[in-house]
Amino acid sequence: MALTMTDVDRFESSRPRLEAIAYRLLGSASEAEDAVQETYLRWQATDTDRIEVPEAWLTKVLTNLCLNQLTSARARRETYVGEWLPEPLLAGDPMLGPADSAERRESVSYAVLALLERLTPSERAVYVLREAFDYPHREIAGILDLTEAASQQIYHRAKKHVAEGRARAEVDEAAARRIIEEFLAAATSGRTEPLVRLLTEDAVAVGDGGGKVPARARAFEGAVAVATFMRGLFKPGPAQRALAGGPVDLYLTSANGGPALVAVVGGRVFGVMCLEITDEGIAAFRNQVNPDKLERATRQWAATDHGTPLLRLF
Repeated sequence: MALTMTDVDRFESSRPRLEAIAYRLLGSASEAEDAVQETYLRWQATDTDRIEVPEAWLTKVLTNLCLNQLTSARARRETYVGEWLPEPLLAGDPMLGPADSAERRESVSYAVLALLERLTPSERAVYVLREAFDYPHREIAGILDLTEAASQQIYHRAKKHVAEGRARAEVDEAAARRIIEEFLAAATSGRTEPLVRLLTEDAVAVGDGGGKVPARARAFEGAVAVATFMRGLFKPGPAQRALAGGPVDLYLTSANGGPALVAVVGGRVFGVMCLEITDEGIAAFRNQVNPDKLERATRQWAATDHGTPLLRLF
């Protein structure tokens, strides 16, 4: 069915919100774009004159497409090579969506996106719609074909799971920058002890290479193990140079609203290290090096001014 210009404009005005919802649900920008495009095709095929509230209709279609995708993604991730991490979005990416409240900013943080992987698809959908987009439970119930009471129960359960994984308070931007600069000085010193002092006792380091870039199949756990890994990671050597394919420039920026180190080789984003920095120290390093998950970051990097690097490696 041919859409009128009014129908097209209605959809396009909703696209940013739909993409932001889909990204939070799927943890993948490319999959989010596909889900939104499929939503457009269904919008195109329906009789839009019979749709009373286009925003609600589009949100329902998109959310259910994402739920189907999440169900199949769980099966795919069982055979994924190594750890699976979300696709990072650099500062300024419109897919990050609204950031006008602490809850909305936290809902797209890399740490929370990683935690959302532990939820069931329905828990994830309710949490995202309520926490990040402030949908009332009455509307969420209609989108997911639930009762309002069930939506409330699922939300409280999901929020509890996320809160349990976010027990420590994070520091402000200025403090985070100072700690990252101290971390880089310690990591390049060749000594483990200064690194250990900057980490929490239960610190973790996780890498996602997707079988295309070497990354440990399981996370490093504990301050000493993480510090030892970081010391080796930042130590120049033939293996690192061969893997990177050239000098690596490290930039301090923001990804998913939190502090991140971006490794750039010849204008291409080679890796994004998202740091979880708490008032007790650095609690987590989540390193995305799967090139398939860095294509959008590379495009955005090329289109923005990013200043001078903090450090050049190798």
